[in-house]
Amino acid sequence: MHPARLLRIANHEVGRVLGQLPDAIHEAATACRVECVLMAECLADGESLEDDLLGLFEGCSRADPQAETADQLPRIRLFLDNLWDYAGANLRTFRAEVRLTLLHELGHYLGLSEAGVEQLGLA
Repeated sequence: MHPARLLRIANHEVGRVLGQLPDAIHEAATACRVECVLMAECLADGESLEDDLLGLFEGCSRADPQAETADQLPRIRLFLDNLWDYAGANLRTFRAEVRLTLLHELGHYLGLSEAGVEQLGLA
């Protein structure tokens, strides 16, 4: 699928997910930037990432002290090409994986460990 279409679909799904969060979590989540990107472009830019990541939380979590520099600001990246491949090029599965991956990474932003995120069924 064309990357621009994947971006539109993913951004729509991100908006739906954030809009359905309970008020307290929604308020906290607004401080974390969510970016939908292509892994291929990140790797081409020389970033050192595992090439099979679906999503990544970066920066300070809500449990950490306040960010002191711009590179510590919280950000979630969803890797659309990897999500599309992981979903087997199935649109319904892609939407579900965007949702699950976003919630998983939001769990990390809220201070949950990998085990904590798994306990919530977000792994």
